[in-house]
Amino acid sequence: MIPEKFENIEQRYAELERLLADPHVMGDKAEYQRLAKEYADTTSLAGAVREYKNCLKQTDELNHLLLEHHENEFEELARMELEELAKKEQELLIKINYLLNPPKEESDRGVIVEIRAGTGGEEAGLFAADLYRMYVKYADKRGWIVEPISSHPSETGGVKEIIFSIRGKGVEKRLKWESGAHRVQRVPTTEASGRIHTSAATVAVLSEPEEVEVNIDPKDIKIDVFRSSGPGGQSVNTTDSAVRITHFPTGVVVVCQDERSQLKNKQKAFRVLRARLQDKIQRDNFDRASQDRKLKIGSGDRSEKIRTYNFPDRRVTDHRVGFTSHQLASILDGDLDEMTNALIKAEEEDQLKERMNEIK
Repeated sequence: MIPEKFENIEQRYAELERLLADPHVMGDKAEYQRLAKEYADTTSLAGAVREYKNCLKQTDELNHLLLEHHENEFEELARMELEELAKKEQELLIKINYLLNPPKEESDRGVIVEIRAGTGGEEAGLFAADLYRMYVKYADKRGWIVEPISSHPSETGGVKEIIFSIRGKGVEKRLKWESGAHRVQRVPTTEASGRIHTSAATVAVLSEPEEVEVNIDPKDIKIDVFRSSGPGGQSVNTTDSAVRITHFPTGVVVVCQDERSQLKNKQKAFRVLRARLQDKIQRDNFDRASQDRKLKIGSGDRSEKIRTYNFPDRRVTDHRVGFTSHQLASILDGDLDEMTNALIKAEEEDQLKERMNEIK
C-alpha cells in the first residue's frame, strides 16, 4: 500500500513539470522562478518515492511468483532478491523521511569572517581584498547586513587582514563552507612578462556567540590601548583608541583599531575574541570525537586548500566536492549560490549515509 503522502508528492512533481513547460508560466519570470525552485527542491524526494514504489511492485511480483511451484534454485534466488528488496525499501523509507524532515537549520545568528593574505606577497593581499568584496556582494544579494570590524590594508590597495560580521537569515548555513585556504592563479598587474603567479588567502568563518555563551574571566585577559596606524605605519588617529586584547589561557590576541572610539574598538574586539574562543572549543571537541573521521566536504582546517580561482581559464573549482564553474567573474561578483548549494547537498548526503549506517 502506497501512502497517500507519497502519491501526492509524485502528483505535485508531475504537475510542476507540466507548469514549467507552459508558455504562460514561462512568460511570468517571478512565477517561473518560484516553481523552478520548488521543482528543484522536490526532485530528490520524487525520485526516492518512485524508487520505493518500484521496489514494492517488484516485491509484489516475486511474492506472486512464489505462490506457484518452481524449481528449488529459482525459489532460492527469488527469496534472496526479496531480502535485497526489503533492505532497499527500508533504506528508501529512511531517505524519504530524511528529505521530508531535514535536520533543523542552524540558527540565524551572525558570523564573523576573517580573511588573511597568505603566500604570494602583495598579490595575496589583492586577492584577499577580492574575496572580501565577493562576500560583501553575496551578502547584498541575499539582503544580509555586513559590519566591518577590523582591517589592515596593504600599500597596493589590498588587505593583509580584514575582519567583518555578517547577519541575516541563513548566513551560518551558507557561509560556514568558506573556511579554509583559497588559492588564486593569475597574472599580477605588476608582472611585465605575463607569467602566471599562484597566491593564497585564508578564510575563517566563526559563528558569533552571545555574550552569555562564552564566559571570559577578567583575570585571564590583558587589555592594551594604543594609537592606531595605517599602511606604512602612518598615524590615522591622534588618540589612543586602538585596542589589543590578549587571552592568556589560549594565547589568542585580538586587535581592533578601525573605530575612532576606544569603547567601540573594545566592544568589537570582545566580539571577535568570544567567537574565536567558541570556535576553539568546538574544534577541540570535534578532534576528540572524530580523530579518524573526515567529512566528505573536508575537515574545515584553515590550512586545507578548499578552492582554486583560475583566471586564465576563468574557472573556479571547489576541491572538496569536485564542483567546477567557468563563471569566475560571476562568482567574484557574489553569485555563490550554485557552489554553496553543491556543498550543502554534499553534507546532506553524508548525513543521510550516516543515518542509514546506524540501522545496519
